[in-house]
Amino acid sequence: MDLERLRELGSPCRLCPRECRARRAEGELGRCGVGPEPLLASFGPHFGEEPCLVGSGGSGTIFLGGCNLLCLFCQNHDLSHGRAGRSATPAQIAEVMRLLEAGGCENVNFVTPTHSAPALAEAVRLARSSGVAVPVVWNCGGYESVEALRALEGLVEIYMPDLKTLDAEFSRAAFGAADYPERAKEAILEMQRQVGDLVIEDGVAVRGLLVRHLVMPGMVEDSVRIVEFLAREVSPKACVNVMGQYRPCYRAHELPGLSRRPTHEEVQLARSAALAAGLRLAD
Repeated sequence: MDLERLRELGSPCRLCPRECRARRAEGELGRCGVGPEPLLASFGPHFGEEPCLVGSGGSGTIFLGGCNLLCLFCQNHDLSHGRAGRSATPAQIAEVMRLLEAGGCENVNFVTPTHSAPALAEAVRLARSSGVAVPVVWNCGGYESVEALRALEGLVEIYMPDLKTLDAEFSRAAFGAADYPERAKEAILEMQRQVGDLVIEDGVAVRGLLVRHLVMPGMVEDSVRIVEFLAREVSPKACVNVMGQYRPCYRAHELPGLSRRPTHEEVQLARSAALAAGLRLAD
């Protein structure tokens, strides 16, 4: 882990592919709407994550305000667009990590961490020095800087990115980031290089890559391209959670076709494609 490099990337900000260059160390807000300190929205054991993260004690989620992607259909828009939460120092977040482990959580799960990577890396360093040993889960949107990921190497045991789409025009409309497909693929390949295939011991994930893909209505062909990319370019043993939980939220009505849920058939087609490609399903 290269904390100094993360700090350099954080101001002027190049922590994600947007490279907004906000001088966050001087108090400027990035495109994410957040300054140098993370916004701590909530924390606690979460039993609704993937079973391999939940185990018996729950996944120790730390929900952070702000987001570098800001999807128009975000189901947590109060956190991402609304930037819910209070500023927290690395020491305060390290203490939260200690409390989660002491409470029996199987891991510490940072939700939407990308834009706060320097402070979170410092928090993990402090927590590790005080004896916190559970795996760190980097639960991100997939729009990541490979350079920032390389600076995190050795800090994160489990990477859990979304791979939302490989359609550039949809990415432009939904996230204002037409380069999302290429940047997300590069990021996932780097994550795989660092931690490898997901390793599960006694039913609980301890290390590796777990990719999430939310099936969007009318976009099954995109889902098929995604599972083919994972199987062919990432790993034939890659673990993916093909999720059918999409529902129209926030400003989804502004995007053609997204005012409905995916059908059962659409979700099953995406899952069948993942199985046919030889991937492991995390559900």
